[in-house]
Amino acid sequence: MPLKHILGADHVVITVRDLDASAAQWKRLGFTVSPRGTHSPQMGSGNYTIMFGDDYLELLGILAETDQNKPTRDFLAKREGIERTAFTTDDAAAGAAELKSQGLEPLGPVHFGRPVELPGGGTGEARFNVFRWPLVEAPGGMRIFACQHLTRETVWIPELQKHANGATRIARVEILSADPKAAAAHLSRLIDEPVSAEADGIYRVPSGGKRADFLFYDQAVLAKRYPEAVRQGATSESAVAIVLGTDDLAKAKAVPGAVAHGDAASIPAEAANGVIISFIAG
Repeated sequence: MPLKHILGADHVVITVRDLDASAAQWKRLGFTVSPRGTHSPQMGSGNYTIMFGDDYLELLGILAETDQNKPTRDFLAKREGIERTAFTTDDAAAGAAELKSQGLEPLGPVHFGRPVELPGGGTGEARFNVFRWPLVEAPGGMRIFACQHLTRETVWIPELQKHANGATRIARVEILSADPKAAAAHLSRLIDEPVSAEADGIYRVPSGGKRADFLFYDQAVLAKRYPEAVRQGATSESAVAIVLGTDDLAKAKAVPGAVAHGDAASIPAEAANGVIISFIAG
């Protein structure tokens, strides 16, 4: 039975070592990037967001060491890239209680916020309640958590949702695993969504509703899906690619360094903090 308070993928966290330089690079890739945000002191982190219609990408960096960000610091000691994916929750406390009823011990809920520069001047605040699945529960090496947005109007700002590359949504998050079947089953168990086996050893888990799907596969499948030039700089394990829908594939093909292949255009991982960014029509 699906979790009542988990409503599908909300955003993907791309953890980076140089936050401002990374934001500048993603702007060059055709994304509209929000002004820099600084989270509440206990979080010790800052971010830039890349907003779409219902979901978004988050570039996250560490500003000060805290207990809350130790997992992120441990991740960055190894590499940059997709550290975790958030699910939307309509009630973080109730969502955490659902996990407990399944025998899992959630971390949180934790409340925090960040100031937001508003279009036309002035400052607002974005506020959130979040909880995490246990750190050891990381399907395919990707951690997951849930985010309750208390102030959507200061996050989904219309001016931030228009991108030169045409990006409109997250279609898929793709995860490398030596045992993709087991990794997919792991995520399925954690979020109570079904696994479907596809051709070529790919396993798909929906995140819920019309939000992004998760695809699990191995290195051989990765090599078939993306040209070698696109795979340069990619991780050899865990979440490796984000597939975005675009309203005009020609816009994505025009991004500097983009590689056209099949019905997609992809940005090499070495140009996007270790993450393959692929665009498809729609």
